[in-house]
Amino acid sequence: MYTSTILVAPLAPFLALAAPPIGGSFHNPSTVGATSNTAAGPSSTTTAIALGTGASGVAPISTSSGPYPTSLPSSGTATASSDAIAPADTSLANDLSVIGQLILAAKAPDRIKLIPNDASFKFDFNRPPTQSTTTGKGGYTVRADRQSFPPLIGTGTSMVLGFLRPCGFNTPHTHPRSTELNLVVRGTLETQFTCENGARTIHNTLGTNQMTAFPQGALHTEFNPNCEDAIFVAAFASEDPGVQQTAQTFFGFDQDVVDAAIGYDFTFEGKDVEQFRRLIPANVAQGVDRCLEKCPIQRA
Repeated sequence: MYTSTILVAPLAPFLALAAPPIGGSFHNPSTVGATSNTAAGPSSTTTAIALGTGASGVAPISTSSGPYPTSLPSSGTATASSDAIAPADTSLANDLSVIGQLILAAKAPDRIKLIPNDASFKFDFNRPPTQSTTTGKGGYTVRADRQSFPPLIGTGTSMVLGFLRPCGFNTPHTHPRSTELNLVVRGTLETQFTCENGARTIHNTLGTNQMTAFPQGALHTEFNPNCEDAIFVAAFASEDPGVQQTAQTFFGFDQDVVDAAIGYDFTFEGKDVEQFRRLIPANVAQGVDRCLEKCPIQRA
């Protein structure tokens, strides 16, 4: 069990970036020409999911087995094999005018006519559009929804690719408009969810190529308990599933509401609430004492 520890105890690690994960460190694709349409493919000895090394000098993901590359190229490099792969067109992403027209289109052929470039139907998680990446201390997620990938409009689907560093976790949250199918494609995830008051909490440990379902609106979380990176794919039955982080939202309420919800058995002064609010982690956070000690990862 780690839920209560996540929300209160391990707040210190969120104040600074963690040490690089074992065997390399995650690279945030938002720092590598996020809006560029220039291809930067893997070397001839590697396959897809090349994230590259950005201007910040952060090393790319390193893998030792499975379908992912054992080494990844720097940003901007290309080989004969990758040159043949056309880059994704991100020009429609975040374009409210186009998004509005696609939503109002009467039929699917009408939507297709509004997207003349075939490359617009391709989404590149390696170099996603701006505003599609959420970064925290324990990793990052890349979101393909109707805002970042307008061709999804009318399909009723969306997807998130998540990268969690050692001991990183996706803090408890809900999706108000969709069930989530969460598939681990690398590493291990510990998951928990509860549907509503009166329902028991479901705990699972997922290995590579194992999946679980988080029902629509269910409070859930994913945690990487190991000292190696983890990658997961989350599929949604909505173009706009929405997300609400539970702890961050709770401590955003007025102080008297927070005090009343916590109760007299666990009260604190107003200055303490402000301290909690300031230390609440980003969406993908790093924590859990036992994992930090095991790996080991130094606190900030």
